[in-house]
Amino acid sequence: MEQIAAALGDGARWRLVELLAERPRSVGELAELTGLRQPQTTKHLQTLARAGLVTVFPLGQRRVYAVEAGPLKDLEGRLRTLITTIEANAGERDVLARYQAAIGADTEAAKQDRWADGRAFSFDRLLTAPRDDVWRHWTEPALLASWWVPPSMTVTDCVIEPWAGGRAVLDYRDAEGRYRSAGKVRAAAEPGHLEFDLSVLTAEGDTFFTGHYDLKFTEAPGGTRLQLDLRITETTVGAVPFIAGIETGWGQVLDNLATTLTQEKD
Repeated sequence: MEQIAAALGDGARWRLVELLAERPRSVGELAELTGLRQPQTTKHLQTLARAGLVTVFPLGQRRVYAVEAGPLKDLEGRLRTLITTIEANAGERDVLARYQAAIGADTEAAKQDRWADGRAFSFDRLLTAPRDDVWRHWTEPALLASWWVPPSMTVTDCVIEPWAGGRAVLDYRDAEGRYRSAGKVRAAAEPGHLEFDLSVLTAEGDTFFTGHYDLKFTEAPGGTRLQLDLRITETTVGAVPFIAGIETGWGQVLDNLATTLTQEKD
């Protein structure tokens, strides 16, 4: 398939295939119609033939080429599959577009430190699982690691110790680097309430910004209602990409949590 795509990636060869789709043609006729020299035309046709896209018919001193539909049908199938996959995951591209727009807006606002102090976010989800299960997915490290990062990220360390003064840690990485957050738990009341601070850190251990998280888990028909309130303090100018990504990022990880809980129930 790669050979077919490579062969068709040249404009001259694509034009040859278009002409041959109408009817078989000789090398001389193809050269005349494309404006190429005959040796160039022959070389392009040989490339198409190696990819299985054309067949040559030696007719005495003439060489006539005909296009083969089979490889093109195979390519069409692959392209249709690719298009279906792209359309099914169009939301991922939309997330990037929203993130880009948010970075642009926040860059305009971030003229000095403390620019986003006091900014608040709220998230509300109905999770199809009992409160005890939801609580465990926030407070047991292995379960927390199964959902607490956006796609393409890998958790290297995460913990929320469910008692006042307990550690709150989130370390993760992707192909471009490592990201570290650390803080402590302010309050915990199993299985209904969890409150903690978490500072996003630079490579040197300085703070980009601190998030104050207030989580409530209440019983609801069909499962558990999760309410997450987040307030930002200690904001630095360098925090722009992190602040801009909060809404979409938390939306993604809460989707991960919902999916994980549903799969475990099934």
